[in-house]
Amino acid sequence: MTNQQVATRYAKSLLDLALERNELATIKGDVDDLIAMGANRDLAILLQSPVINATKKKAVFKELLDKAGVSDLTKTFVKVLITKGREADLLGILGAFNDQYKTLNKITSVKVTSATALDAASLEAIKSQLAAAGKTEATIELETKIDPSIMGGFILEFDGKVYDASVAHKLSEIKKTLAN
Repeated sequence: MTNQQVATRYAKSLLDLALERNELATIKGDVDDLIAMGANRDLAILLQSPVINATKKKAVFKELLDKAGVSDLTKTFVKVLITKGREADLLGILGAFNDQYKTLNKITSVKVTSATALDAASLEAIKSQLAAAGKTEATIELETKIDPSIMGGFILEFDGKVYDASVAHKLSEIKKTLAN
């Protein structure tokens, strides 16, 4: 489990260096690539393993990062993490970097759960209504999820809040009202 304080500090350092060197877009791409790599079970085990020494981990990451074509700053950052024994926190640090990047660029992540797939017009309508209501930043990043159990409507999740406009939720509230 990642130490959030450590993740936040390392992420801030990477963000500040990227801004200082005017490489923010490049580093953001590298971070996204590393997060995708982190989905690999074997790589996740390598990061967490106390048995595999730092030299071996550095060699594996050098090979991976060279093949991925990431920037020198990212390569150095990962090398420093391994040297400091923080490689187990890498994915948490990358997640914290993404959070800080979104805050810096005024991007709100919104998760939309619906019973069926929503068309592009519906998704755009949700974005524009959220932005117009002042509930989110002007730039909205949508993540969609399909859950047939909600029967209809949708559920919005962002900034630690949940707005449930699903049929299942409405039926549940009606059931509670009738029970009382």
